Amino acid sequence: MKKIISLLTVAMLLVCALTGCGGEKQAVATDGSTSMNKVIGALGEAFEADTGITVTYNATGSGAGIQAVGEGRCDIGLSSRNLKDEEKKKGLEGTILAYDGIAIIVNPNNPVFDLDVETIAKIYTGEIKNWNEVGGNDAEIVLIGREAGSGTRDGFESITDTENKCKYRQELTSTGDVITTVASNLDAIGYASLASVKDNVKALTVGGVVASEETIKDGSYVVQRPFVLVTKKDAALSENAQKFFDYITSKAANEIISGAGVVPAN
Repeated sequence: MKKIISLLTVAMLLVCALTGCGGEKQAVATDGSTSMNKVIGALGEAFEADTGITVTYNATGSGAGIQAVGEGRCDIGLSSRNLKDEEKKKGLEGTILAYDGIAIIVNPNNPVFDLDVETIAKIYTGEIKNWNEVGGNDAEIVLIGREAGSGTRDGFESITDTENKCKYRQELTSTGDVITTVASNLDAIGYASLASVKDNVKALTVGGVVASEETIKDGSYVVQRPFVLVTKKDAALSENAQKFFDYITSKAANEIISGAGVVPAN
């Protein structure tokens, strides 16, 4: 009898460890877009402060995050582009959390301040090769971009109609790497999430329009894309993941989202 009781006690302890009973709450796992780091970090901190539930974030890029949620390796995928038809056919659905401007960035000492979308496209496809063709220094333009599968790259190339046409010098795996590279090279140009841009680079106006919450909201700043929460359409989220999803898509979260430099969708 004692052996049976002991075995039952061990079994109960194992169940508690797996299910998070005894007051311990299971963490919510998110995975995907590096551009969403700031907004998800801010939302996760606020959510944990309110509920005691931890939110983890794995910055792997939009494509990898979409794949992770599809394979059940995370609760919520994070994508800085809309889902493609083939991804929707796999049973995934997207919920737009916010809208983000994609800043066109150069070194702060670059004399160029404004480019229109057509000119940006000509630069990235190699039709315009020297900064002096657009009012800058007599120097070859160094094209910096993101890796294939990046939501930022997908958004940029879709807006500028340069998909599979860009002549990148470097294809980097994170928003931070793009910013650091452009900041250290006088002749470089890159693109990055507006929410991540700091004073070490200069964001150009596009067609004379400054990227801001107002111009993103009214659509006058045209280089913008959605921040998307990716989930499985026919599979329920865990209790804690659903709480987090409801929290960040509520109007109560709008102030936090705006504070992270992006425009709330709700």
